[in-house]
Amino acid sequence: MLPPIAPFNNPKTVLRERMKGERRAAARKRPDAAEHAASAFMRAIDRREDTIVSLYYPIKGELDTEPLVSALIEEGTRVVMPVVTKKKAPLIFRAYMPGEDLVTGPYGELTPAAGAPEATPDILVMPLLAFTREGGRLGYGGGYYDRTLEALRKQGNPLAVGYAYGEQEVDAIPLSPLDQALDWIVTERGAIRC
Repeated sequence: MLPPIAPFNNPKTVLRERMKGERRAAARKRPDAAEHAASAFMRAIDRREDTIVSLYYPIKGELDTEPLVSALIEEGTRVVMPVVTKKKAPLIFRAYMPGEDLVTGPYGELTPAAGAPEATPDILVMPLLAFTREGGRLGYGGGYYDRTLEALRKQGNPLAVGYAYGEQEVDAIPLSPLDQALDWIVTERGAIRC
């Protein structure tokens, strides 16, 4: 018996599958993309002295954040990383410094250990599969960043930055009312204010 094909009729599912391949191809084509994206971020995104930036540890071909982590730490900016605590809940954020031990999360992502201090980021740098110039973001479908942004936006005004290869840009994404818009997109080609 063949598995049901209904999920592949979902436009988001179809786009996710296509964009996974696009992202892999972009990673092979632009091995220097992370350095260029980090430079674009540092030039375009305003930060105060006390700004806290959330960065992800890249998996599945996501744009590498290591050059950005290094640049932020060098200027004295505090860095945190997202942590999944339970399904369908907003993320929490734990402090991170390069060289510290990381643990594997439920989706294969690396995160700071449970003992690392928690902090609320002012800027969230997020991985994605696809983006639009208007701030649309297609993630993996778990909704973690959407729930997190919704909760943080009720408390203040965090900056949501999509971090990706330029090849991940699309004309349109089938968005739902739950999808949270990005404020900026940063790629190796530059920064786009949404």
